[in-house]
This record gives sequence, C-alpha cells and structure tokens, in this order.
Amino acid sequence: MLQQTRVETVIPYWQRFLARFPDVASLASAELDEVYGLWAGLGYYSRAKNLSRAAKTVVERFAGELPRETEALRSLPGIGRYTAGALASIAFDRPEPVVDGNVERVLARRLGMRDDVKRPEAARRIWEEAARLARGRRPGDLNQALMELGATVCTPRVPRCDACPWRSACSARASGDAEAIPFRAPRAVVPRVHAVAALVRRAGRALLVQRPAGSLLGGLWELPGGAIGRAEKPADALTARVRERTGLGITDLAPAGVVSHAFTHRSLRLHLFAASAQRGRVRTSGDDRHRWVSERELAALQTSTLTRKAVRMLLAATGER
Repeated sequence: MLQQTRVETVIPYWQRFLARFPDVASLASAELDEVYGLWAGLGYYSRAKNLSRAAKTVVERFAGELPRETEALRSLPGIGRYTAGALASIAFDRPEPVVDGNVERVLARRLGMRDDVKRPEAARRIWEEAARLARGRRPGDLNQALMELGATVCTPRVPRCDACPWRSACSARASGDAEAIPFRAPRAVVPRVHAVAALVRRAGRALLVQRPAGSLLGGLWELPGGAIGRAEKPADALTARVRERTGLGITDLAPAGVVSHAFTHRSLRLHLFAASAQRGRVRTSGDDRHRWVSERELAALQTSTLTRKAVRMLLAATGER
C-alpha cells in the first residue's frame, strides 16, 4: 500500500484491510472484486491484484507461510528486488540490501556519484554499497535507518548535513554540492491523450463495462467509451466507441464536462457525456462483462479513481447525487 502512496493516506486503508483479511489464508480465499473494493481509492490497482495473487501462491506453494529466502520472495507476484530485500532484512533479519529513493540519494551523496543514478552502472554501484552495509549486525534496522536518514535528514532539497551522522564520510558534503546529487537525466515529456466516456442510461439504469484482466486497471468497472481518434470530434468518437465496445447505439448526447487525470506514462483528458441507450442487447467486445446498475449500485462497484471522478461530475451535471 505504501508504494506511490503517503503513510497518512494508507493508515485507514491498512486498518480496514487487516480487519477483513487478518491472515494470508483469508486473503487467498477472497474474490478479487472484494479485494478491489477495500483497495478502492488507493489507485495503482495492479498492486491489489498482485497482493491477491501472491497470497494464493503463498498458500498453494509455501503451505501458507511467507518464504524467508530472497529468491523465493521474488517469485511472488508483485515482489521485486526492493520489496524482497525489505521483507528478508526487516522481517527475517537476513543480510539483504534495500534501495528506495531515499537510500539511493543517501548513498549517491556519500559516494559522490555525479552520473545519472538510473544508468545501469550507477544503479549497480549503489546496490553493491547497500549490500556491503547490510552484511553487518541487524540488517533490518540498518536498512530502515538508511531510509529514515534520507526521509528526514538527507532530503532532496536543503539537506541537514550538520545533523547527519555520516557527515564526516560524505563526499557530497565535502565538495559542497550535496543538493545537486543524485543527478538524473531530464524526464521525457508525458504525452497528453484525449478520450471520451458516457453515463449511458436505459430504464433508469446506467451501463458499466469491466476492463479485461491483464490490461491497465484490469478487472475494474468503468463507463463505456474509449480513445478519440485524430480529427474526431468527441461526440462522434463516443458514438463510435460505445457501439464498438457494447454493440449499442446511443442518443440524446449531452456534454457534461472534462476530467483530467495523470497516469505515470500519460496525461489524460476525458470528455464526458450523458446519453440514452437505444434498444438492443449489449454485446461487449474486449471487455469481460457488462452491467446495468442503479445509482446506488454504481457507487458500490469497484472502479478506479478516474471513473469515480467522472461519475461525480456526470451526476452533478445531470442534477443528481
């Protein structure tokens, strides 16, 4: 939960999650929709899916006990080098390194590294230094101390070098350019894309479609719609995408605003409409399932932050809550 999310945001989610899933067996036996429901609002839903899959793997392959070896930990869905090192060192007192953004900054400054820390050679050097340090006593405490040092003292801007226990051995402090380290190459420009979605109603119910498993936000429910093609007008794109995805024609299109949302790899502007569905059966294409839901059911479905923002705007635009 703490990946890409602040501690104060996570705490109430963590408490509710642990109340429902107090052990790995209860999580492994739960339906993914229920896991998504408790995760809703945290975003990055692949984390929830991987957590569910990892719990099932622990039960099926490791008799319900989290493995202690790093390689076995890394075989679990969603667990990479950093998480495996954190689990092995903090939970099981294994001499394994942990490198997050804070540790990367601390070690890059201590070593005086002035090349891009994301380049393979630089990243390898930082991991090697972290591994050397973790071979000492109490590796879990050492790793947590490094992370805390970066979070509270060796901060990205205006580092508190005079309060640092490593100040006498820090190359960046000696050269007086700690704030310039670590160096990172400029980020690529995030492309902006446009899409369209609609609250499509029939007989007092709204149509939702479920994204296919394995796709971005897979398994979550969303409003029907899709990408706006080059030179397409939003209303024309909506009519075409809804027909492509559901087989339905729509009428009474009414613009309801635009929602902006930032993903890690793109910036999205979602053009919203209210619409009515014509007669006919839904025939989904590329989506797992569809549902006609009431407004109350709509609020209870597992949806992404983007979809919840869109639904709130649409209900406000149509005079509903």
